[in-house]
Amino acid sequence: MGLDWERPVLRQSEHTADYLAALERLEAGGFVYRSFKTRREILDEMMSAPHGAPEGYRGAPLAPDDEAARVAAGEPFAWRLDLGAAERAAGPLSFEEAGLGRIAVDAGPAGDVVLARKDVGVAYHLAVVVDDARQAITEVVRGQDLFEATHVQRVLQTLLGLPEPRYRHHRLLLAPDGRRLAKRDHAETLASLRSRGVTAAALRAELGFG
Repeated sequence: MGLDWERPVLRQSEHTADYLAALERLEAGGFVYRSFKTRREILDEMMSAPHGAPEGYRGAPLAPDDEAARVAAGEPFAWRLDLGAAERAAGPLSFEEAGLGRIAVDAGPAGDVVLARKDVGVAYHLAVVVDDARQAITEVVRGQDLFEATHVQRVLQTLLGLPEPRYRHHRLLLAPDGRRLAKRDHAETLASLRSRGVTAAALRAELGFG
């Protein structure tokens, strides 16, 4: 594409301590809890709830004795955001969306999202707010498919005392059948276009960037 980026390039694998420090702050504030349930178990609970699961339902903290026993037994768990506690502490929030102005934050549909797993480290929501703050990002430009993620991330930014960037969520380039271009669907990549002889200048022109 003929683009360049700032150096040195920052790699998330080199900043694990920053993410864990943020997680520890959230734990100290009572904003996260250990969840030992698998996605399958949570889905089964949602399906079997007599009146339907509440919006954003993802589970709930265990009783302290039960939790301590399962931790001692070495059972795997995920750290989930306690959205109720988080929203009470953060209060009403909003974010600036280019072209739309201030958008009121509503993280309810996301529920108690996973922020970290004992076996694989921190998850996207926590990593990205720490990364943006560490790099002094003021403008976040990303696809429309991540618009809803902004609601949870504004809550996390507030709890961690991190600055709020401005956002622009652009439309997505879609495949001819209307599906989002994704690696899991083996969609065409920039590398494959270049291998077919498509130049960076030609691709920019096709996308309307001159």
